[in-house]
Amino acid sequence: MNLNDPRDLAPLLEAFLLASGKPQSLDRLFELFEEAERPEPAVFKKALEVLSKSCKGRAFELKEVASGYRLQIREDYAPWVGRLWEERPQRYSRALLETMALIAYRQPITRGEIEDVRGVAVNTNIVKTLLEREWIRIVGYREVPGKPAMFATTKAFLDHFNLKNLDDLPALADLREMEPEPVLELDDAPVPAHLQALADESAEPEEPKEETSFRSLLVELDTMEEGLKTDFDDLLDEEPAAEETQALDPEPETPRQ
Repeated sequence: MNLNDPRDLAPLLEAFLLASGKPQSLDRLFELFEEAERPEPAVFKKALEVLSKSCKGRAFELKEVASGYRLQIREDYAPWVGRLWEERPQRYSRALLETMALIAYRQPITRGEIEDVRGVAVNTNIVKTLLEREWIRIVGYREVPGKPAMFATTKAFLDHFNLKNLDDLPALADLREMEPEPVLELDDAPVPAHLQALADESAEPEEPKEETSFRSLLVELDTMEEGLKTDFDDLLDEEPAAEETQALDPEPETPRQ
């Protein structure tokens, strides 16, 4: 085997990456060779290019992430390959994802700054989970009263999300476009045209309903108010008439005994 030939070196690098099961940096790959047999860096890079091309049309690919190079299953096969593991992938809460996104896009950032953006307090368990997964780390302390810790992402975070560096993060505008459309409720789901036609034929015609608007309510209130005023005016007109009738027809005096 001629290690200075990229075509011979490529299968050996493939064996290294398959056996390791995790990303390997170029420095680590260099250390796997004795100094006398170690290929030149240019040969290494060329061998990696040969290996990447050889993966074309296969179920796995060569991917460069933050920690180095790794061989991984192509995303197209993930739904089926995932069945090898009985445990389902863990689903993260919206609060955790929002916290993680703020750290990724605005790092270094403090917990208080995250709370200012989200408008709610950050659960202590969220920060603890991200630290335990080694997705974030403390990179310093803000020079303000209390000296709050500042958080930033790690290489493990980039590796997990298949990123080489922070520049590979999608733009925020792209993320908004990638948001899934809201799932329609059963009542809002579209009805097939032929079923809707049958339903229309069998349905009895409904009487048109009068729409109630804010303006019509105001008109109705005005009408009621005018009616009340008229009733009061009638009462005022009737009071003098009653007094005149009482004056003309006085009640008979009770006979004295």
